[in-house]
Amino acid sequence: MPYRAPLADFDLLLSQVLGYGRVAATPRFAEAGADTAAAVLAEAARLAETVLAPLNRVGDKQGARLENGVVRTSPGFAEGYRAVAQGGWVGMAAQPENGGMGLPMTLATAVNEMMSAACLSLQVGPLLTQGQIEALEHHGSDAIRATYLPRLIAGEWGGTMNLTEPQAGSDVGALRTRAEPNPDGTYAITGQKIYISWGDADFLPNICHLVLARLPDGAPGTSGISLFLVPKFIPDAAGNPGRRNSLSVVSLEHKLGLHGSPTCVMQYDGAQGWLVGEAHRGMAAMFTMMNNARLGVAVQGVGIAEAAFQQALAYAEGRVQGRTPTGRAPITDHADVRRMLARMRAQVFSARAIALSCAVAIDMARATDAPEWQARAALLTPIAKAYGTDTGNEVAHLGIQIHGGMGFVEETGAAQFARDVRVTTIYEGTNGIQAMDLVARKMADGGAAALALVDEVQAGAEAARATLPDLAGDVWQAAEALRDATETLVKQDMTDRFAGAAPYLRAFALVLGADAHLRAAHAAGGARTALARVAIRRLLPEYAPLLAEAREGAAQLYALSPEDLAA
Repeated sequence: MPYRAPLADFDLLLSQVLGYGRVAATPRFAEAGADTAAAVLAEAARLAETVLAPLNRVGDKQGARLENGVVRTSPGFAEGYRAVAQGGWVGMAAQPENGGMGLPMTLATAVNEMMSAACLSLQVGPLLTQGQIEALEHHGSDAIRATYLPRLIAGEWGGTMNLTEPQAGSDVGALRTRAEPNPDGTYAITGQKIYISWGDADFLPNICHLVLARLPDGAPGTSGISLFLVPKFIPDAAGNPGRRNSLSVVSLEHKLGLHGSPTCVMQYDGAQGWLVGEAHRGMAAMFTMMNNARLGVAVQGVGIAEAAFQQALAYAEGRVQGRTPTGRAPITDHADVRRMLARMRAQVFSARAIALSCAVAIDMARATDAPEWQARAALLTPIAKAYGTDTGNEVAHLGIQIHGGMGFVEETGAAQFARDVRVTTIYEGTNGIQAMDLVARKMADGGAAALALVDEVQAGAEAARATLPDLAGDVWQAAEALRDATETLVKQDMTDRFAGAAPYLRAFALVLGADAHLRAAHAAGGARTALARVAIRRLLPEYAPLLAEAREGAAQLYALSPEDLAA
């Protein structure tokens, strides 16, 4: 079925659940009020529905390929990307002085969700460029910003992120790519990088690579890594693509999904690069891009979940099988199918709310420089990324189940959702790493930011007690259990924390999702209350065993050796 953007959800979340009005009330985002937000989202929805969505199956069936060192993209992708670029969507959150729209991250996040739902393979490219734009805005020299930002923001050039090497995946500090100083102040970059999304494209005149490498005096590990901007074509005096740099695409990966998104193995043979930020501080600069990308990946998961749910619902409404309580009717009348559809819908709303809440916190941090908003944004980033992408995977698989045997048949497209979304739990930091980040770096404050969020959940539950006393009570109690678990967790040693990090993050997300559903039901009533009952009575109770597991520590896990597990 055709994809339809969830504009009603966005409106409800922004206007009545997440307090987007606070963002629009700041001087920085004063021009992005409710009317502007609605117009922006409506136009992005039109683009996603009519231009990008028709490309989704094309990209899957006719994926990117490498011909004579040039990546040939899927049919229609050049035109689709051009529509994204000409609409200003690549640079929608970029600074106006560099040609960007200066829109809040909240609106950019909603737009990225819609484009991900429509055609994830194509959306990956603009997302990476957006991350590079932010990294250069914060860490690039004046000369780099002047040359590269206007072209990246306009979507004329594309940007990538080069971290991973064959021996250095999650352990970035093990990288071997080296950077040797040149007499002119640039650097010669030599090494190989793998898993480089959109490392080349036949419709872009230049690709700008952000590459992590080690200078000769760089210390071992991540503390000795620097970041370099390495373009495919070196800009001439006028800023136009000049001579070809000494880099190449060695091969494209053959992947489970995202066939339309070229995943390149990149070779750098003394390629000319420019230092971004300070020497040996490359990871700090790269994390600016990675945090942007992690929120973007979160809504990639949400977008696929929304698209998979819409298709499953449409299929179920037209599929007649067996007798139901109302007679022979579509399978939507079967209780178990209702259960799956309701669960899908509730999870999507929860994940969307968490991601947009993270975006609101980012906007408030940028607009006010308030430490509490900065802490809130940092805390929510790993939760949004992990829960959003887990939701994408779970909902896509439920979509296959609702299709029955036809879900296992490629012609329906249900399987493509599951294949495409699978990588989102892996790239930009696996979801296990997100959980470890949550309980380590993000709780270095002793859990203060987490507990402040728990306080808000309980305050929201108290406000809803008069109208929805049973649901409000359940949410308040779950938040209290999360408070107790958080206070226990911050007293554990790090190995014990890590052993329970994933279930703790999941429980946190369930509480935050239930809070969003409760606020939506309190504000809008009707079907929103019925959906909130599903979320709070069927999804939320999972928090209890998850928090019990989070408290167990690591001893029992290390009591089993690999030999024991294989026995």
